[in-house]
Amino acid sequence: MEENETKQQRVDRELGELLNELRVALPGVQVLFAFLLTVPFQQHFQHITSFLRNVYQATLLASALAVILLISPAAQHRLLFRRHDKEPMLFRFNRYAVAGLVCLGAALTGSVLLVTSYLFGDLHGEVTAAVTAAVFLGLWVARPLQRRRVTEPDPDPE
Repeated sequence: MEENETKQQRVDRELGELLNELRVALPGVQVLFAFLLTVPFQQHFQHITSFLRNVYQATLLASALAVILLISPAAQHRLLFRRHDKEPMLFRFNRYAVAGLVCLGAALTGSVLLVTSYLFGDLHGEVTAAVTAAVFLGLWVARPLQRRRVTEPDPDPE
């Protein structure tokens, strides 16, 4: 908490920080989703295995869900303008952001699996995707949760 900050100022600041953080993630997930939308229209897509079709579908759905979850805070913030609901929105939006980032990580992993399996074979794709998933889970989930266990939450100012 910033020094001499009221509870309302804290909520306003934290909501602004969250919306700014989402601005970082959104372009990447939107580009990934756009890429995935073009894949079926490529010349050789019809020749992929059923395994890769299933990977593609799961990846497309994870990417779409990531877009929905990461844009939801901005959409809800606009629709709930001046409804004096900022603190509940902040906690809800935080859950959306975390879920959206998990979906983004799954979509990134699926994309790596799809492309690498197509280019180099299933085993190479599975190993590369497993490494991608491990890095994603390590940096985006395990490390923050480990830090969360050893740090104290800020006390509520009121």
